[in-house]
Amino acid sequence: MSDINEENITGLTEAMSEQLQALVESNNLPKMREFIAELNPADAAEAMELLNPEQQIAIFRSLSKDQAAEIFTYVDSDLRVHIIESVSRPEVNRKIKEDFQELFENMPVDDAADLLDELPANLVQALLANVHDEEKRKQLNTILRYPPNSAGSLMTVEYIMLGEHMTVEEALRHLRAQGTDKETIYNCYAVGPGRKLRGAVSLRDILLSPEGTKISDIMEDQAIFARTLEDQEAVAEKFKEYDLLAMPVVDMENRLVGIITIDDVVDVIEAENTEDFEKMAALRPSENEYLKTGVFKLARNRIVWLMVMMISATVTGCIITHFETLLATQVILASFIPMLMDTGGNCGSQVSTLVIRGMAVGDIELSDWFLVVWKEIRVGMTVALILCLINFLRMWIFVKDVSLTVAAVVSVTLFITVTFAKIIGCLLPMAAKRLKLDPALMASPMITTIVDAFTLATYFLVAQHLLSLS
Repeated sequence: MSDINEENITGLTEAMSEQLQALVESNNLPKMREFIAELNPADAAEAMELLNPEQQIAIFRSLSKDQAAEIFTYVDSDLRVHIIESVSRPEVNRKIKEDFQELFENMPVDDAADLLDELPANLVQALLANVHDEEKRKQLNTILRYPPNSAGSLMTVEYIMLGEHMTVEEALRHLRAQGTDKETIYNCYAVGPGRKLRGAVSLRDILLSPEGTKISDIMEDQAIFARTLEDQEAVAEKFKEYDLLAMPVVDMENRLVGIITIDDVVDVIEAENTEDFEKMAALRPSENEYLKTGVFKLARNRIVWLMVMMISATVTGCIITHFETLLATQVILASFIPMLMDTGGNCGSQVSTLVIRGMAVGDIELSDWFLVVWKEIRVGMTVALILCLINFLRMWIFVKDVSLTVAAVVSVTLFITVTFAKIIGCLLPMAAKRLKLDPALMASPMITTIVDAFTLATYFLVAQHLLSLS
């Protein structure tokens, strides 16, 4: 069993960073280039993040442009912006500016477009204006014109396109001539007249087929594709459903305009999951890392939902006030309120989490609502019955001066609350989706608030009825 853990990795990164720093300070550029060449680009970027911007600039300037561009794509986004802003200042040496302009031009088109999305508008214009490669400037502008979080903004235009009537021999020549700077050559796409997408073909099929075979004979003509304006979350779902490594992107006329690769989709999945977690915790989603987000911005992201839940909690206060006479005569009832409200809220949260996840991965559809509710009614009644029996015995044995009637009140309320919480926990997320809202909005805090009010109302009504009979 390997003993490598997070602490070991952090130690290795710090050691690499210290070694880099020593090489920069001693101006031993040949040794530094040799050291970085032995590292994975992602590891090199992580080690460089611990250095100051001046040292990072010195390292980037000493590397080959291809190597510098590859490492730069892995550097933290805030740090990339900071470096570019630093080298864009008027007092910075012109040679440094030219070096970084060339580094930017050597970045993959999709990574360069992502970087431009993070920069102020004046820097974007300056970088684009100085891109010498007219084709690359056109490609960047193509990606940048699509809405954020769409397939078009996610795609790269560096892909292999083959004519459907090409032979395998012609395709291989084309791959050798054009494949050097492409995002991937393992997935190629066949097009017909007007660049209309006809199908997909893998490099494996091309290599294993006779040279005279037509691409149209070996391609998969039912290729899974995305449209340029399709939401990135839907794109990620297709990647998961069909186990894809790359996907073609077409415009409204089915013309091939780019591809999306799995590395970009992994970032989308992480971002979407983070957003859902934040919504489920009643937080406004934030794209920034926690430690890099200001105190006032964090407070702003939280205050809205906290105010909503605080104001909605006045309902529970009104219920308690309405039944204050009952509480005054049966003070012991107050001691069981927290247990009842917490149990109901927890039951609702359990169900909402399962239903939200089920809808997110496609296991649950809106048309399944009756099956889900019927299942949760049965689950809720089973769980409620067990909890009620245990609670009744606990109160009878361990709670002093409690009557059988009070124990019955608490147990009956618990049964009704748990069953109701299970039903509301599955219905609210599905109702939100039906109304075109994010189901995550109907997660724990919202459901807990509703269940709390229901629990109190039920508790006092049951108590009023049973105690009047005793």
